[in-house]
Amino acid sequence: MHTGRNYTFKELILWTRRDIYVLTGIAVLATGLYAVAGWNWLSIPWVPVALMGTAAAFIAGFKNSATYARAWEARQIWGGIVNSSRTWGIMVRDFIRSPSATASERLLVHQQLIYRHIAWMTALRYQLRESRSWENIFTKRYNTEYASRYTIPERVGNLNDELQPLLSPDEVSYVLSKKNRATQLISLQSKQLQTLSDQGWITELQYVQLESLLKEFYDHQGKSERIKNFPYPRQFATINQFFIRLFVIMVPFGLLKEFDKLGDNLVWLTIPFSVVVSWVFTTLEKIGESTENPFEGGPNDTPITSMSRTIEIDLREMLDETNLPPAIQAVNNILM
Repeated sequence: MHTGRNYTFKELILWTRRDIYVLTGIAVLATGLYAVAGWNWLSIPWVPVALMGTAAAFIAGFKNSATYARAWEARQIWGGIVNSSRTWGIMVRDFIRSPSATASERLLVHQQLIYRHIAWMTALRYQLRESRSWENIFTKRYNTEYASRYTIPERVGNLNDELQPLLSPDEVSYVLSKKNRATQLISLQSKQLQTLSDQGWITELQYVQLESLLKEFYDHQGKSERIKNFPYPRQFATINQFFIRLFVIMVPFGLLKEFDKLGDNLVWLTIPFSVVVSWVFTTLEKIGESTENPFEGGPNDTPITSMSRTIEIDLREMLDETNLPPAIQAVNNILM
């Protein structure tokens, strides 16, 4: 997530500079052949170009709206995880108690349930940061260049190392042996709640409420996995890219006659104006592309690493711990 007031114009130009080079090359080639070589037949009427631009603008707007909806839904899901996690913390602390247990025994049980929840968030964010074939952050050169300005913790970290302080060795081995680690951690939570219920630590009503909260966590996880594992439909992404590319190729040829009418040598104005018009469309397409996968580790993603750390701090404070991990800070205005 970008935490600054806005992206700078320099950042935008650097991010799209390769497009600018290609667009300039197309415009120079078209204008040179028209004005120098005398290939006047290259000029095409502006009306079909304008119609193509209308179609390209429509499909680009549709894509950007849809990808923004995906990004906003991801943020809402993780907002729900924040709220449900805090509720889990107070329920564990205040519901789970046994008259015969000592204070240290109660604290141990509370720590097990809260630490296991932190482990669930850790496993989930590692799963959400895994690469998919349709994602862009490490497949497009311009995105890779920008990604070098910050670090994606789940790409450089190790899940095993992060789970060690949160779970028992047996649980770490068990969880890492499974494909969907986050799912199995919620399963372990439910298993312990059943044991606590059998031992009289919680009433039946409290047990039902805690299990209902585990269901909420599964709901949040499932919604996150749906966004992660189901891309923005490829047919719409493909036709959007095709329309944009066709339009930017046609723009300079449609402007040739229009500027030639204005006077001698003014046909060369085709180059800057066609580059600017085409750049607007290609940049809109890139923005939609960079928004469509909100968990891949891009600069516009939902900051699940930071949100997980915030939840962890809140839960540890509920246990009255003082040795807390630091909050995640933005690097070059990018918060992961």
